[in-house]
Amino acid sequence: MTAPIWAGLTADEHEYQYNPQRSVPDFEEARRRREPSNAAAIVALAPQTDIAFGPGRLHGLDIFHPPGAGPFPVHLFFHGGYWRAQDKKNFAFLAPVLVQRGVMVVAMNYDLCPGVTLDGTVASAIAGMAWVARNIAAHGGDAGRITMSGHSAGAHLVAAGLATEWAAQGLPGDLIKGALMISGIYDPTPAMRISVNADIRLTPEICARHNYEAAVPRTSCPAWVVAGGDEPEHWIHQSARYARHLRRHGLKPGLLVSPDHHHFDILDLYMDPQSHVSRILAEIIA
Repeated sequence: MTAPIWAGLTADEHEYQYNPQRSVPDFEEARRRREPSNAAAIVALAPQTDIAFGPGRLHGLDIFHPPGAGPFPVHLFFHGGYWRAQDKKNFAFLAPVLVQRGVMVVAMNYDLCPGVTLDGTVASAIAGMAWVARNIAAHGGDAGRITMSGHSAGAHLVAAGLATEWAAQGLPGDLIKGALMISGIYDPTPAMRISVNADIRLTPEICARHNYEAAVPRTSCPAWVVAGGDEPEHWIHQSARYARHLRRHGLKPGLLVSPDHHHFDILDLYMDPQSHVSRILAEIIA
């Protein structure tokens, strides 16, 4: 059996490669810099906020409506935070470019560790996706045109959606019409060896259940896998592995390493209508 790429790393090297906060000294700077844009987006777009998709405290979503009557194509975004942090309210900044193009944007929360294990985190995200498919028409969205993107742990949750047998839930098997996964982790196994596992509490069994480098994708749709060129080499490598995995199973994913972006400022690309992230979104939503 081939040893994993992380075999042989020292503890410090492993932390650097698989904990994005370790590789970006001032990792909060990108968020602080986006705060004015985030606040402006909330004021300008006046989203419907905290719509419940389930009974849990974090089972809520925000909907950003384009002008007009619809039905609008729907884009669902999942934030990162290593399955243990962050909130949808901090990601309103990504909505304006899409809303201006006539796309309804849905930003969703989900259960976080250590309140649940990764089993619960993934289950809540899948429940949120299903709620959108069943209920978004009542809010002016087109349930037949749902695309998704996610960043970091959120990319892992989008990968979980691609690996879900939606027909078993009474939903169309092609529920997801396009997917963009940015700076994702797709096999949780290396995270067992970093400091954040004090909160995530991963075990080999949990990792195996949510290893989307191994799970067969059940949805064939346009897909892109993107990483930042300034991210650690192992973090970039997992994007390449996941893209190869999708390709082996019949998808034709795009793979892009965005130069001069690290794990946190890569999200700025949602705000630039000319960026390759915006162009990819236009392509998969079309």
